[in-house]
Amino acid sequence: MNIIEKTDEEILAIAHPFWDDLVKFSNNSNYGAFTRNFSEEFLRGANEIEMGKQFARSELTKGLNKGAEYLGMIRRGQHVTVLYKQTNKKKEGEYLGRLVLGYEDNVVKIFGATIF
Repeated sequence: MNIIEKTDEEILAIAHPFWDDLVKFSNNSNYGAFTRNFSEEFLRGANEIEMGKQFARSELTKGLNKGAEYLGMIRRGQHVTVLYKQTNKKKEGEYLGRLVLGYEDNVVKIFGATIF
């Protein structure tokens, strides 16, 4: 199955709860819950020690506001990238959130997640 064949609505029904969870667990510095929907490939690259340091030092990753604004999506190959406008309680301005979704073993997983 290829995720790019799903409708926008079907993809957003998956993406929005995933993004909400990432925000919640990032704010709580909960690495285990934060990574629970990661693909095996992405998880291998998400070094627990480095991510723990990021959680501890980064105001951006600990002060995210709920209710990010959906901006759009890009379909490419076997993945779809969902873009969000994200704000922060402690840092002024708007940030771009990026969530990459695809299938792993017939289950939709996160293949990338960044905020900048």
